[in-house]
Amino acid sequence: DVEDRTALERERAASVEASAELLRTISEVLDVRSVFPRISDITAKILPHDALTMVFHSDRGNVVLEATTDGVPPFAAHAARGPQPDHFIVDDLTIDSLPVVIVGESPREKLIEAGFRSLLAINAHARDQLIGVGFISRRRHAFSAADIPVARRIVDHIALAISHEQLAEAARQVAEARARAERLETRVQMLSDELDSRTHGRIVGESSAWKDVLKKATQVAATDTTVLLNGESGTGKEVVARFIRRASARKTGPFVALNCAALPEQLLESELFGYERGAFTGAQQSKPGQIELAAGGTLFLDEVTEMSLGAQAKFLRVLQEHEFQRLGGTRVTNANVRVIAATNRDLRKAVDRGDFREDLFYRLRVFDIRIPALRERPDDILPLSESFLLEIGKSFGRPLAGLTKDAREALLGHDWPGNVRELRNALERAAILAEGALIHSQHLSLERRTNPAAMESTTSDLGTVERETIARVLRETRWNKSKAAKRLGLSRTQLYVRLRKYGLDEAPPLQN
Repeated sequence: DVEDRTALERERAASVEASAELLRTISEVLDVRSVFPRISDITAKILPHDALTMVFHSDRGNVVLEATTDGVPPFAAHAARGPQPDHFIVDDLTIDSLPVVIVGESPREKLIEAGFRSLLAINAHARDQLIGVGFISRRRHAFSAADIPVARRIVDHIALAISHEQLAEAARQVAEARARAERLETRVQMLSDELDSRTHGRIVGESSAWKDVLKKATQVAATDTTVLLNGESGTGKEVVARFIRRASARKTGPFVALNCAALPEQLLESELFGYERGAFTGAQQSKPGQIELAAGGTLFLDEVTEMSLGAQAKFLRVLQEHEFQRLGGTRVTNANVRVIAATNRDLRKAVDRGDFREDLFYRLRVFDIRIPALRERPDDILPLSESFLLEIGKSFGRPLAGLTKDAREALLGHDWPGNVRELRNALERAAILAEGALIHSQHLSLERRTNPAAMESTTSDLGTVERETIARVLRETRWNKSKAAKRLGLSRTQLYVRLRKYGLDEAPPLQN
């Protein structure tokens, strides 16, 4: 009995010593894979084995070999179907199959070829990761149920180390994400400060919605990706476009802005692509278009939904092939421009109506940024007001006294259907009326909120007037749509939209 107790004490002492050595070994490194052979050497003192393996089970049931000692042949990832056992023992690999369902190449055959004959496997969780550690021997019947508690203790140490590794990796990722966010925020602030306040005062904003716009703009600015800005009129789409250009590698290149709604169909194409001498009546000499003038820089297309279908087809080539031809020309010119498009309409609905090409829609909407209306970011009203008043004061040649409490309340209580542009105009008018004194609410002359029912009635009346006017001009021009569009001051695309809207697509049948 004394000898048995002495042997048992020696065994316990060896086990404790091995456990302490194991803990020291894995605590000195962040990745247990780097010391896996050392782990095998230490644990072999309390659980004899010839090789050690470690696999990770993925969420999809795939088993991937993560670490192994010398002598174990590499095997490809395979799938283990069904619930995984807590542990299992294979007494003879040449006779017994693995007690798990393997899909694909099984590691059993490779282990046999390498001279291994028995296996003890323990599964454990390292946080959310299921791991499996295999103790492998070249002897048959090398392991028994009595070895499971020792094996379990060893695997628990390994699982704990992997948990620490995962926590460290998660902390590193969080720190990197925080650092990226801080760098991005610093970059946004730096760019905002760099922009000329007289031209770009509307870059000011404290709301989370506006800061999100600037962060997205800064992120996409580092690329040459086409950007689509969507927002109501007056929200500052051109300001954001200029911000993107200022943050990009093209910041020293030109910024060329073209409002597609301000030009008739034929003039838009000649302005955009340029033309050669004799391309049309009055073309006395060649002229470069806005695409050429924007070479090396940024081309900003405002109200892109107003572009005619013909111009859309030609511009699609610019985005796809980065080339174009002048009107009346045969020479292909390289289009070295970054395109930023903007619209205050729903492009998807325009595609559904047939007013806008679907292929161009997808080319433009590679990276879209929605510019929120001013009423959606009330936190920006007062900071914008202060910035505008400073700008207006400089233009007047005298500092302005500022806003009274009631003026601030009036600004915050207004809906701002005209958005930032309306705010700027209201403040300039108020500054003139105040004549250098404090601006009161009456100086702002803000319209009261309109009754929705009355607005709907007014809108309906205006629609009726517009329909009757278009119908009358069509009759007078004998349903020549080109002439009608010219007389109405509309592009053909704009006229077609209204014809569909009012059910005037086709001429009425001739009366006998």
